[in-house]
Amino acid sequence: MSAAFTDFLKEQMAGFGPVEVKRMFGGAGIYHDGLMFALVADDVLYLKTGDTTRADFEAEGLGPFIYEAKGKKMAMSYWQAPERCLEDPTAMAEWCRKAYAVALKAAKAKRKR
Repeated sequence: MSAAFTDFLKEQMAGFGPVEVKRMFGGAGIYHDGLMFALVADDVLYLKTGDTTRADFEAEGLGPFIYEAKGKKMAMSYWQAPERCLEDPTAMAEWCRKAYAVALKAAKAKRKR
């Protein structure tokens, strides 16, 4: 993960709001108001996905972030962001809002348990 790429993402996400990038596991988590809603791995942006937004990602032909653990492939609830988000700050803000809403919902559900 390059610092130039994460700096670029911060600029592209400015229309959504301030974000903080925290390094983790060779990649980074992207946070808004202390809540992680995106991650970066190998200079690819992935956004938090849930039942309400998965179809949007599938319609774009996008897939989840997959990592290997103990010899098994594991898919996360973060799916690759549409390429146009990297070129269009308005699209980036829209997709970030959806991802953040999913992250908020997940955080509230986790607190209830």
